[in-house]
Amino acid sequence: MSGHDFPPQLRLLTAGDYRFVFDHAAFKVHGNGLMALACPNGLGHPRLGLVFSKKNVRRAVDRNRLKRLTRESIRLQQHQLPAVDIVVLARRGANELDNATLHRLLSSMWRRLERDVRKSMAS
Repeated sequence: MSGHDFPPQLRLLTAGDYRFVFDHAAFKVHGNGLMALACPNGLGHPRLGLVFSKKNVRRAVDRNRLKRLTRESIRLQQHQLPAVDIVVLARRGANELDNATLHRLLSSMWRRLERDVRKSMAS
């Protein structure tokens, strides 16, 4: 289990961190019910922030499930991801995804993000 924890260094903690990603998002990855914005951070590791509003996911139990599964996904993929700050936003219909579908969707989003970042670094 070592090396796969989710310490505070892997999280966006302040409003300024979130604002920077929203203002300078160089990468945008869409999924069914989710969207991820990302920008390079120069820290050598990814950081994650979550924005799952009550407007798009009504029930707290659904928001908490989505957040928990997203954190778990990033925790397992942290060593494959580039050094970017990521903000994941829920859109309408995100709560209708079951856990297995959500896990596949997030894995696909992380692969596309990694590919896009690698492609932008090469050019």
